[in-house]
Amino acid sequence: MNHDTSLSLPERLAAVRARVAAAETRFSRTPGSVRLLAVSKMQGAAAIRMAHGAGQLAFGENYVQEALAKQAALADLPLEWHFIGQLQTNKTRPIAEHFAWVHGLTSAHHAERLSRQRPPDLPPLKVCLEINISGEDTKGGVPPAQAVELLAACRELPHLELVGLMCLPAPAEDEAAQRQPFRALRELRDRLATPDCPLSVLSMGMSDDLEAAIAEGATLVRVGTAIFGPRH
Repeated sequence: MNHDTSLSLPERLAAVRARVAAAETRFSRTPGSVRLLAVSKMQGAAAIRMAHGAGQLAFGENYVQEALAKQAALADLPLEWHFIGQLQTNKTRPIAEHFAWVHGLTSAHHAERLSRQRPPDLPPLKVCLEINISGEDTKGGVPPAQAVELLAACRELPHLELVGLMCLPAPAEDEAAQRQPFRALRELRDRLATPDCPLSVLSMGMSDDLEAAIAEGATLVRVGTAIFGPRH
């Protein structure tokens, strides 16, 4: 999908919001039921400040040190920070201390560390389990068959709130093919959900496939390039 680089950042953000709203309408989703996470990795603090000025509050970062510098520069703004990168053991403490969400939890070991290192005066850290829904060797995430075990481990931890599942499927050419892994993640969620752990968040869909994700039940789409333009 071509992203118009002649538009300003607020115009691109508005265009993405319009795409989300159109997909909600097209697929009979409740208006406003899909949240937009602006993926701001490799973008400067000024761009995030501009996006906030246009009404965006939630931002996703992949790299801890880069994110912490931006958080310090933007400490005057009421932003919600999501960590969406690969978790590393030596980075769990700053993530537990400085983020509200983690997308992409794949191990009970990391879950235990995040819970233990979460400051008690902060609300529980919201986490989504990352599922390797396409079965790719090169992708992170736990196989669907191992999700039950990880879910059970996370639910025991006092400073984590297990809110849902996320995936990063293999690219596909057309909407029908794009929808298949998103449907598989939704069906997995439906099997795992319980009344006291509904797993209401499905973090899936990005710049090029957010319509397919919304069609299959995404509640949060992660969009970077279509908002910020090419990464520097």
